[in-house]
Amino acid sequence: MYPTESFYMPTLDPAQAPTPDPDAIELVAAESSATPDRALPTVAIAGASGFVGTAIRHALADDYRIVGLTRSPARAASGNDGRVLWRHCDLYSLKAVEAGLDGVDVAVYLVHSMLPSARLTQGTFADLDLILADNFARAAQRAGVKQIVYLSGLLPDDKSDLSKHLRSRWEVERTLAAHGTPVTTLRTGLVVGKGGSSLQILVNLVRRLPTMLLPSWTDSRTQPVALQDVVRAVQLVVGAPERFTGTFDVAGPEVMTYRDMLERTARVLGVERKMTSVPVITPRLSTLWVSLVSGSPRALAGPLVASLRHNMVVEDNRVQQAIAPQALGFEEALELAIQPDGTPFPDARHGHRQLDDRAVRSERLVRSVQRFRLPRGRDAEWAGAEYMRWLDGFAGPLIRVRVTGEPGSQVARFSVRPLPRPVLELTHSADRSTPDRALFYVTGGLLAETDAPKPARLEFREVLGGTTLLAAIHDFAPRLPWVLYRLTQAAAHLFVMAQFGRHLDRLAERADGA
Repeated sequence: MYPTESFYMPTLDPAQAPTPDPDAIELVAAESSATPDRALPTVAIAGASGFVGTAIRHALADDYRIVGLTRSPARAASGNDGRVLWRHCDLYSLKAVEAGLDGVDVAVYLVHSMLPSARLTQGTFADLDLILADNFARAAQRAGVKQIVYLSGLLPDDKSDLSKHLRSRWEVERTLAAHGTPVTTLRTGLVVGKGGSSLQILVNLVRRLPTMLLPSWTDSRTQPVALQDVVRAVQLVVGAPERFTGTFDVAGPEVMTYRDMLERTARVLGVERKMTSVPVITPRLSTLWVSLVSGSPRALAGPLVASLRHNMVVEDNRVQQAIAPQALGFEEALELAIQPDGTPFPDARHGHRQLDDRAVRSERLVRSVQRFRLPRGRDAEWAGAEYMRWLDGFAGPLIRVRVTGEPGSQVARFSVRPLPRPVLELTHSADRSTPDRALFYVTGGLLAETDAPKPARLEFREVLGGTTLLAAIHDFAPRLPWVLYRLTQAAAHLFVMAQFGRHLDRLAERADGA
């Protein structure tokens, strides 16, 4: 780890001057580039191959050692480019994240779980995001990371009725800060830059629809921001947790409705579009319409559409004041983000995403995540033991669960009558478990392939201040033929977990009423 005095680089503090001077920030960055390479602090970027991550790593490369954390085996295998050390890092594995953050001073977190990470994924994107963020926060604390910088989304003042997408962003903010590492959260609206998936949806809608029927959510107000201004905000806060811990809104200079945004996009593209308001289009129909017309997956379009019903405008703050004097307007940023023929630039990950998708399908692995209410006064270790005890009673005499061995080396064997051997064997990992995270490796059983390249595991973990329990299976390789597995074992797992959730609800109600 680098010494503290080489980590905190001098940057402009807007609170110390009535008018922030972005040129001063650039001057400081230029001066710092002369620092000997051995003294440069290290910045790890999770999501470094995305369009925002690509821009950030290029902007920081002269002043920091850059570690690019990527889940893409294809990207990691492509080699280092002299400015970035790429590390293949499965963020679902706490051990892998710990290795990825080894020797890191600042960690930039740009991750969202919208796309599949296994051939079969059971669970919502919000629950998957919670696991990723919790792993990152735990690993950052253990690695001695001095600051996490998280790029989140603008949130409305009233957080009682957030869309699932925005509520997930808010949960991630709190989860990243839950293990003690200072967190700087930059909240943005639509980021206008080359390769942005949300921008691609916007541009393709305008390009492909001569007449547009606009649902009521297009009257919501928002404040888009140019990619280069997001990068300037990141440059300002990186390495300065003592001044920028907390949440800061970042946006461009213009407040507009989504209808305004569509009209301005048409103007930049040089096309005329007739737009008519239609109050009867539901979010589900809007999602289908946006997905079909833009060519974007529904898994990406759905959460985006659902979040657009909120008014999302920035609250003034020191970071916003620093970037505002040179911030680009929407149309100027859009002109830089599209190709001469008016088409959006492809996603920066387009070149290796097909290879990654093929690898995911060929591995035949399963990920399953369920969220439960954790009874007051209980922890994750208790939940793991309670699951074994409850299942033995709930499914008996058909399914029996027997736990043997001494504490710290216990083995749970799941048997189904009349089969002569256990169908599943789980071994408790004492050295990787803590009271708030119980880990079991899949070490045998008729229904599991135990020679798969990734270790299959079951975990129970506390999140959101101990009020919520996540039960997750990672990298499980079924021995049954794939179609048969999905119809039987996978469906049975979801049923059992739903019943376990009801059991925990009853226990929680008793604890609250005691």
